[in-house]
Amino acid sequence: MNTKHRHVKEVPTLVKNLDLVERRRRQIVDAAVELFIEKGFHKTTTRQIASAAGFSIGSLYEYVKSKEDILYLVCDAIHDEMIRSVTEALKRAKEARNALAEAIREYFLVCHRMSDHILLIYQETQSLPSQWRQKVLENEVRITGLFVDILARLIASGDLPEMSDKTIELAAHNIAVLGHMWTFRRWFLARHYSIEDYIDIQTSLLLGLTSGSRGNY
Repeated sequence: MNTKHRHVKEVPTLVKNLDLVERRRRQIVDAAVELFIEKGFHKTTTRQIASAAGFSIGSLYEYVKSKEDILYLVCDAIHDEMIRSVTEALKRAKEARNALAEAIREYFLVCHRMSDHILLIYQETQSLPSQWRQKVLENEVRITGLFVDILARLIASGDLPEMSDKTIELAAHNIAVLGHMWTFRRWFLARHYSIEDYIDIQTSLLLGLTSGSRGNY
């Protein structure tokens, strides 16, 4: 499937011009994400989204069928931005002396920058129909998979000790969740740690877990 137009096939539209659908949905998403963060999904109306996007309510419904469609597109756009940012960060990290530490740092900075967006996904995913909710969860796994790949590469190059596949996967989930922890607990953490403090301490803990000799269990 053409990834550029994958949402057109996933989310029905009355408009035949696929490029136009992509552009208009980008406007809808940009408007909706700010409203969802400010008001919450349930308190935001499609009329408010249409107005913020510069559409009439009738025009809005040419591009989506429901507010749930918009929420799915918002969640997917957030994940796309996170995956793009993390992928670019991991490419930069390959050139660093300690590639894993640099990858963790870049990922945590993405989570810091997109804290409100990550929180939105976790708060509102339950409002999605089951098929959209499953796709959102699959995108979460895609992000974790980026860290599975870098851990496996570093093990293969001898930069990390041997680990079983299950250990690699769990280590990748630990990294992903600790990035999100800054979002969930920032009401407390931000009062006591800067993002740089958080990155330094968590990286030391994570590198300690991945540098031990018990990873083949």
